[in-house]
Amino acid sequence: MESSSKGLLTQVTQFWNLLDDLAESNPESYEKFIQQQMKEGKQLCAAPEPQLCLQTRILKPKEKILFINLCQWKRIPAPQSATHPVPLRVGRPEDMSETSDVYTVIDVAYHPDVLQAAEKDQVKKDQLIQMAMKCIEEKLQFTLSNSYHVTKFRIKGSVHRMKQNLMGIQTDSTDLREKMRKELTLEQIRSSTVSNSDQFPQLLLPKDEVSSKTRCLIEEISSTEIEVEMKRPAYELKIVADQNEKPLKIELKVELPGINSVSHCDLSVSEDDLLIEVSEYRLHLNLPESVDTEMTTAKFIKEKATLIVTMPLV
Repeated sequence: MESSSKGLLTQVTQFWNLLDDLAESNPESYEKFIQQQMKEGKQLCAAPEPQLCLQTRILKPKEKILFINLCQWKRIPAPQSATHPVPLRVGRPEDMSETSDVYTVIDVAYHPDVLQAAEKDQVKKDQLIQMAMKCIEEKLQFTLSNSYHVTKFRIKGSVHRMKQNLMGIQTDSTDLREKMRKELTLEQIRSSTVSNSDQFPQLLLPKDEVSSKTRCLIEEISSTEIEVEMKRPAYELKIVADQNEKPLKIELKVELPGINSVSHCDLSVSEDDLLIEVSEYRLHLNLPESVDTEMTTAKFIKEKATLIVTMPLV
């Protein structure tokens, strides 16, 4: 353990010495390298943002409504040129329910420049949508309907859920350790870049029209994430009205057996949906009315292991 620590300290010292040499021998390259690292560091910290939402259908293995959230994310590399593949990331599918309707949501992320360019060109937008659907089919072994429509809302489900889904996929820590063991050279520092397009699935953006035979180059994303089966807790949702039957608030009661403190609960409420995650429980609901998030309150009844969320209507 001690020798390992010394080895790591030696590598760090060598790295800083190389940077010092670069600063003296080529100040311009040194400044450019530092600025690039700071810029890419900010990109790695940035969270994905929703852009638009599509509705289509999964035909196989089981027919179901599918919502695809197209998101922009600076962590996704931009294509090197118009003839190079377009990197994208596909999140894991999540089944949700709205009253008796059950549907699937999948989040797909592109670099912001890619989506912004497509906003001005309907043909490019359709190409990106077709590529996302093709990638979902190949990666998840789904068969999707060829038809789709863009919804009036930008995202299905909560933004919090989408961020957790996409940002939960991480590079294998073993690969990271192997990279750290390699000796750094001055040339590697000069050409170093954080964003590596090889970590992402890639699709070739066709120059003309998209056909069903569009070539799809997909590479699996390595991940250390462990899938945990989340239970849907029992709950009661009701709208409370005044004496004139005017709706005032939404009251939600959620039973969480085995939970003894509200501090264990991760609660996220937006104007139109709610997400509760605690231990092995997960509950996502689309709310029947818009609520005031700032006035929303929650309390936990320890004796009954019940969480009560009160959401005044807007």
